[in-house]
Amino acid sequence: KKDIPVANFTMHEIHCSRNIEVCRYCSELIPKSEMKNHIESEHGQVTCKCRMKIEKCHLKDHEASACPLRPAVCQYCDIQLTFNKLQDHEIYCGARTERCGGCGRNVMVKDLKDHPRVCG
Repeated sequence: KKDIPVANFTMHEIHCSRNIEVCRYCSELIPKSEMKNHIESEHGQVTCKCRMKIEKCHLKDHEASACPLRPAVCQYCDIQLTFNKLQDHEIYCGARTERCGGCGRNVMVKDLKDHPRVCG
């Protein structure tokens, strides 16, 4: 998968066919001597803390963006909790009230950003 001068092509092709394999999972070119290690280290199945089985090479992406147990921060109180609990927490947390320093009314936390526009 590289540009090779025509004069060297035959020798290069022989070298590659003897020494290089294409990984059947990710199509990467891997030295034959390292293929077993590559498959074990990159494509072996692991279990995430959420109990989902996933290839090792996809675990970091899963933990960062898809795992229901990934860390998440409440937009109202900045507490860290798991993503699968965030929505219920934010519904509760956003419904709390705080007294407005301008008008003295109790305003729900979720409405505090927009309140200055309507505050008398």
